[in-house]
Amino acid sequence: MNTPHQQEERRFALRMALRLPIVVSGRSEDGAAWSEPTETDDISTSGALFHLNQKVSIGEKLYIRAHRPDGSATETTATVVRLSPAIYGTARVGVQITEPAESWARLFVSWVADEQAALPGEGPSSS
Repeated sequence: MNTPHQQEERRFALRMALRLPIVVSGRSEDGAAWSEPTETDDISTSGALFHLNQKVSIGEKLYIRAHRPDGSATETTATVVRLSPAIYGTARVGVQITEPAESWARLFVSWVADEQAALPGEGPSSS
């Protein structure tokens, strides 16, 4: 029997709602390579949540390509840790970044800094 404490979310990373364009790639069950452009619902310092049309499984390894606000590309490997059905036959896919994790963390920090700079009264010229 689960106690309320055991049913709580166990996410420890900072999380930000962000529609970040990404390209997710992987291999289907028959070994064929696939690639699908999508966007994140949110990202964290250690993962992301996004929608996919491609069928994936918990534990599956995916490759994610994203860009920092300055346009530089970040490529990481991730493991599927969460799946739930979504609209129009897609799936909401939660991944944990496996390598290079520090590269994904820098991507997250660069977008947080960019979002903060875009807020009125929060930029460097608001003295």
